[in-house]
Amino acid sequence: MIYNNAQEAFEFYYSYISKYGVNFNNTKALFNQSFEILNPLDNNIKTEWRNFSIKYAKREWQWYLSGDPNAKNIASFAPIWNNMMDKNGNVRSNYGWQWQRNNQLSKVIDILKSDKNSRQAAISIYDGKEINTYKYDTPCTYAIQFTILNNKLNMSVLMRSNDLWYGFCNDQYCFSKLQELVCKEINIEIGTYYHFAHNLHIYNKFLNKN
Repeated sequence: MIYNNAQEAFEFYYSYISKYGVNFNNTKALFNQSFEILNPLDNNIKTEWRNFSIKYAKREWQWYLSGDPNAKNIASFAPIWNNMMDKNGNVRSNYGWQWQRNNQLSKVIDILKSDKNSRQAAISIYDGKEINTYKYDTPCTYAIQFTILNNKLNMSVLMRSNDLWYGFCNDQYCFSKLQELVCKEINIEIGTYYHFAHNLHIYNKFLNKN
């Protein structure tokens, strides 16, 4: 499926999952869903009944840019983070902290600058070899990969699990900002954003909102 922007994708999947999703662990869920967004920076979901907070999404993006895994401050704006913190207040799902580990993002930028045809410009986030560290917080994203095609930078996001209501709405904003950041670093036009989720779901409490 191809959508012009994140709002189109959200509205389609909200209706589609509500109608065709299977009951799975307190959600309606669909498996192995993928779609493409043609205009990644059209990332403000204005669907009235969703009441998406672009202000919070921007705040989460700034937290990612800080690379600080401590979630105590962001939890004051989104209490869900309180359930994900370890005893020191840290989480595994600050994606900026993840892509700064071992300089992953810097290496991606260097790779793309040196070889526009590279298939190696990828960032890994979820790591099964670290599963013993996921007691409180398991990252929902497997990996992010960048590809230059027709002189534009395309991005693919592969997700283990994706809650449509909060997860997708906030994640697509931050991932599109990451795509924009890399574009600026390598001086190239932004391309499309491809999104794949093994499990795309809506929690039951968020059904029947439209």
